[in-house]
Amino acid sequence: MEYVYHVVTERPMSLGQSLVFDESNHNWVYNRVMTFKRLSEGQILNNEISDLIKSDMEKWGKVANRELAMEEVRQKFYSDYPSRMACLYTSRTFDEAKKWAEFFESVGRKVYSIVKLKVDGRIFDGDACNCFDGTGGSSDFENAHLYWKVEKTENPVIETLVDGIITVEGILNYK
Repeated sequence: MEYVYHVVTERPMSLGQSLVFDESNHNWVYNRVMTFKRLSEGQILNNEISDLIKSDMEKWGKVANRELAMEEVRQKFYSDYPSRMACLYTSRTFDEAKKWAEFFESVGRKVYSIVKLKVDGRIFDGDACNCFDGTGGSSDFENAHLYWKVEKTENPVIETLVDGIITVEGILNYK
């Protein structure tokens, strides 16, 4: 078991709370990608996520293409790593989490807290700078390999993906 830190943005978390991410339990990235796919196939959806995606279909199309390429490459070549669509995005240190919190706040995303988590599952450190705008072409798959091979950029921004059983061990004040 290892410990990591997570910036809480969607809704508050509580001490002792457990999360499970695996092949059957997905995250918001998965929900947004699948909602985009259904909308682009002409399905009519009326919910908060579909309204968000409808507001910028071009942007969400690029996100969906990227995440689908990332997942296909992960499944074929890097299956020991957590899926980006069935994980929690975390940081190895409290200081790294604080940087993410400051970034989220700078783009208008509400931050509730930073939590310390105990992870009984897989952990992967990727460079977020290797994320890309999905074009739907073969370059998406080449770029996905760079991410999963952990090709670090000049100024890497590390995101730590975790899956399995994740338990909130502490709620920390980050300001």
